[in-house]
Amino acid sequence: MTEFTVTHRGTVYPWQCDHMGHMNVMWYVAKFDEASWQLLSWLALTRARFAHDGSGMAAAEQRIEYKHELRAGDVVTIRSTVLEVKDKVIRMRHEMTNDATGDLAAVTEIVGVHIEMTARKPCSLPSDVRERAILMIKDDRDLNRNGPSGLLAGGCR
Repeated sequence: MTEFTVTHRGTVYPWQCDHMGHMNVMWYVAKFDEASWQLLSWLALTRARFAHDGSGMAAAEQRIEYKHELRAGDVVTIRSTVLEVKDKVIRMRHEMTNDATGDLAAVTEIVGVHIEMTARKPCSLPSDVRERAILMIKDDRDLNRNGPSGLLAGGCR
């Protein structure tokens, strides 16, 4: 079982907060997106590889749980892992923590589909990517949840 990998460190800026003084939901999504690209890069899915292979990734599903509010000046770290890998699909989990308090601020699970860019159709993940993802998979029995299942039950659409 592999530990979560640090995929993002950042600060909540005043301009990222809404009229109630909390970080607006769009910024959670943006920070999780940056963490996703770090994780995919660790799996060897880089911009250069996508350009060479004519492939890419598309988010098919995302679920976010907001646990503790973040305010301007809070410093955060996102840790990430792969929960599941299929022929064409990667399911990942990101956990955003308030560094000062240790509170879990938000959690997201994302289902990403590997696609062929010209046809815009799902295609198999390269074998080396699947192998790296398998090494990272965290047993999610202790996560107390059933992850997104619609896409995964029968493979890619």
